Amino acid sequence: MAYAAPVDDIVFALKTAVGLDGLIASGIYDGLDEDTIRAVVEEAGKFGAEVLDPLNKVGDKTASKLVDGKVNTPPGWKEAYRQFAEGGWSALPCPEEFGGQGLPSVVSMAACEIWNAANLSFGLCPLLTQGAIDALHADGSDALKAAYLPKMISGEWTGTMNLTEPQAGSDLAAVKTKAVPQGDGTYRLFGTKIFITYGEHEMAGNIIHMVLARLPDAPAGTKGISLFLVPKYLLNGDGSPGARNDVVCAGLEHKLGIHASPTCVMKFGEKDGAIGYLVGQENRGLNTMFIMMNAARLAVGVQGVAVAERATQHAIAYAHDRKQGRTASSQPGEMGAIVEHADIRRSLLTMKALTQAARCICLVTAREIDISHRAPSEEERRAAAATAALLTPIAKAFSTDIGCEVASLGVQIHGGMGFIEETGAAQYYRDARILPIYEGTNGIQSIDLVVRKLPLGNGAVVKAYLAELRETVSDVQKSNRPEFGRMGERMAATLRALEDATAFMGQALANGKMENALAGATPYLRLFGLACGGHYLAKGALAAVRDANGSAGNAVAIARFFAENISTAGPGLAETVTAGADSLFAVEPSQLTG
Repeated sequence: MAYAAPVDDIVFALKTAVGLDGLIASGIYDGLDEDTIRAVVEEAGKFGAEVLDPLNKVGDKTASKLVDGKVNTPPGWKEAYRQFAEGGWSALPCPEEFGGQGLPSVVSMAACEIWNAANLSFGLCPLLTQGAIDALHADGSDALKAAYLPKMISGEWTGTMNLTEPQAGSDLAAVKTKAVPQGDGTYRLFGTKIFITYGEHEMAGNIIHMVLARLPDAPAGTKGISLFLVPKYLLNGDGSPGARNDVVCAGLEHKLGIHASPTCVMKFGEKDGAIGYLVGQENRGLNTMFIMMNAARLAVGVQGVAVAERATQHAIAYAHDRKQGRTASSQPGEMGAIVEHADIRRSLLTMKALTQAARCICLVTAREIDISHRAPSEEERRAAAATAALLTPIAKAFSTDIGCEVASLGVQIHGGMGFIEETGAAQYYRDARILPIYEGTNGIQSIDLVVRKLPLGNGAVVKAYLAELRETVSDVQKSNRPEFGRMGERMAATLRALEDATAFMGQALANGKMENALAGATPYLRLFGLACGGHYLAKGALAAVRDANGSAGNAVAIARFFAENISTAGPGLAETVTAGADSLFAVEPSQLTG
């Protein structure tokens, strides 16, 4: 089936979870109104449905290919990217001083969802370019910004992130790529990077690589890593692309999914060395790279929402069309649509509830990023930045985990036909599987949440957030709405579980029992995601019944189902967090044999 952008669902999440009306009234989104934001989302939806969606299956079947050192993307890719750039889509959240539109993160993330739902392989290219823009704008020299940002923001040039090496995956301390200073402000780089998304292609006039490397006298470990801008083509005096730099694509990875997205092995300095330019300070490259990575982590979380939305739309259409078995409403001698079956209905509601919950978490994280840049007072900006830091690992990990789960449910709803490539359900499952691995695996996100984010402000940041969740639970309980069922009760139980688990984590960290905290980190993040998701869905339900608009029934049904069928896992997860370490460490690594 064709993709249709869920404009109403996105705008509803913006109004209820994000609090769009209040942000506009406060001046945070100065110059914007709801109609303008809806118009942008609708136009992004048209581009996704009309241009990107028709190429999705084509890209999956055809894939990108490396021919004589050049990467050829699938048919229609180059033309679609030209339309993307000419439409100004790459400039949405970028600084106006360099040609960007300066729109808030919540708008760009809404558009990001649409493009990636329509065509995940295509959406990866602008996602990485945006991260490179963020890093260069934050720490690049004025000369580098002037030379590269306008063309990257316009979409004429694209960007990449070069971290991983054959011996250095998530452990960046093991990076070996060398950068040798030339005495004229330039450096020559030598090394190999792997898993570089869109490291080579023919869609843009230049590719700007952001590369981690070590200076000859750099200290060992992460404190000795610098960041360099390495263009595919060096620039002429007038700023136009000139001679080819000493950087080549040596191979493409053959992957489970996202076949159209070229995942490259990049060789720097096979001849005299790839010329690069320092971004930020020497030996402080990770500080700048994390600007890229944090932006990318939220965007990858949004990709999880995107693939979940796409799989859900596909499954709903199939469930209404496919007739199998007798149902309560089927006529004698006739089969009923499978959507009438209880298990299919449960699966579809699970898909919708998880997707909408993850969407809200990602958009609220984007809101906090906006406030951290746009609020009038330093105190507000600092508080928002801390909340964004707390929510980012949850947005990334929870959303990409449910992306895989929802895509898997989509295959299941199709039955045997879901395992057949022709129906399209399998592609979403295959494409989704990389997302929990991207930008720091979800296990790393869980560790980040527990070890780095919970202690923020000596625990004050997470305490303030839990208080916000507690207020929503109270609002639901006090509403006494019969259509809410046991939503308030179930939400309260999940919140208590999160509070208990959070207290356990705090004590474990304070008492030096790091291994106990790490043992429960992954279930803790899942528990946090369930509490967050239920909170935002409940806010939508409360707003819907208060405003008595047309979406009330759907919003209430989804929030209630989430609370009574999904977040009920919360107390069990808390038990795993607080009491699961002993059984984990009772098994020695030597016992884990084939």
